[in-house]
Amino acid sequence: MASAFDYTSLITSEHSGKPKFSAMVAAVAQCFADQINVMQSIPAAFDLDTAVGVQLDAVGLWAGITRQLKLPLNVYFSLDTANLGFDQGSWQGPFDPSAGLVSLDDATFRTLIRAKIAANSWDGTIPGAAAAYSNLFNGSGSYIFIQDNMDMTMTVGVSGAIPSAVLRALISGGYLHLKPEGVRVNYYFVSSVNNTPLFGFDVQNQYIAGFDTGSWAVAA
Repeated sequence: MASAFDYTSLITSEHSGKPKFSAMVAAVAQCFADQINVMQSIPAAFDLDTAVGVQLDAVGLWAGITRQLKLPLNVYFSLDTANLGFDQGSWQGPFDPSAGLVSLDDATFRTLIRAKIAANSWDGTIPGAAAAYSNLFNGSGSYIFIQDNMDMTMTVGVSGAIPSAVLRALISGGYLHLKPEGVRVNYYFVSSVNNTPLFGFDVQNQYIAGFDTGSWAVAA
């Protein structure tokens, strides 16, 4: 980090013993040191991993997405509503509207930006779409897969850990709509039991499993 000392230390011996001269050089040099520090802080301020607030908003605009949602998401924590309990629903802040969440927090917005960046470089294939979708659930224990129904429709499934209410709403609400032109996404499914594959026959992996392992798929 730059400081005025970087400049005052260069004062020659014939002037270094004069406090008023050194103070004048320090006062003049401080503005240049501050400018250098600000310029050096800019990359971190707008880095996707560290940006917050309006800086993260700017990063989102570069990727082509904002934290402001098209429609309110009814995702607030509730003990009496399915899939909105502990570790799933979002706490309602003091300034959040009662109609529903309309602006994403930094952590969720950062995740959405990563997914949007992956979507921007999508190659149009189903494996590529699954890889882009997986950015939404990176590190969460959720596994996403896409099934081509061979009738110009596709189904998106999420197995493993049940995603938070916000992530479910984002993916089912079309905020990351990855599909070939002319193809319709007919369903978004998640596991009905946490940390389980979706139920299905003739497959046994982290995505789909049979009796005693897989759980019924429910709409996201």
